[in-house]
Amino acid sequence: MDLQDVRKNYQKGVLDESELEQNPFLQFEKWLSEAFAHNEPEPTAMTIATVDENNQPHARMVLLKEINAQGLFFFTNYESHKAKQLFVNKHVALVFYWPSLERQVRIEGIAEKADDDTSNAYFQTRPLESRLSAWASPQSQMIDSRQFLEQQFNEYHKKFDDQVPKPPFWGGFQIHPTLFEFWQGRPNRLHDRIEYVKVQDEWLIHRLAP
Repeated sequence: MDLQDVRKNYQKGVLDESELEQNPFLQFEKWLSEAFAHNEPEPTAMTIATVDENNQPHARMVLLKEINAQGLFFFTNYESHKAKQLFVNKHVALVFYWPSLERQVRIEGIAEKADDDTSNAYFQTRPLESRLSAWASPQSQMIDSRQFLEQQFNEYHKKFDDQVPKPPFWGGFQIHPTLFEFWQGRPNRLHDRIEYVKVQDEWLIHRLAP
């Protein structure tokens, strides 16, 4: 395969300042709604990048589970690699990519542990199997086999039945953005890039060269 010959000419949309929301959260929610409307297979999937104590970056996919005027939320095992990295370095970066719309959103910000009420409330909305998996999986730890996971799952199912409490080691992170960048693919690599940067309590809007 000759990767140098892989090309795509983006031509599905335009990002113009006259159509922008002045608040980046509203602009993001607008684009997220359009991703759902265009049947993106995983519209809430986001790459989250963290940095460990040795300044080594790490990235993986997680799911956005809530958004409000203050931030974006995802949930995880607090003993996982990403959680431990966030406890060491609270700076974080996110990327959403919606190929059917030829759009990308980058977000940078600060992560903090969500309060217990928020984590408990979300946990109880999860399917039974997902709640049991939170107990069964020692996330990011080395295990001997998949059989170990299935055994753990079955044991916790017997223990809790369908009344599964939130594990004490599981919960959410709230990301407080300091930067949003909205990218719309355009022909001839002359893409639209609009950046929102938070300065004190105000969002400043700039166009960036592609």
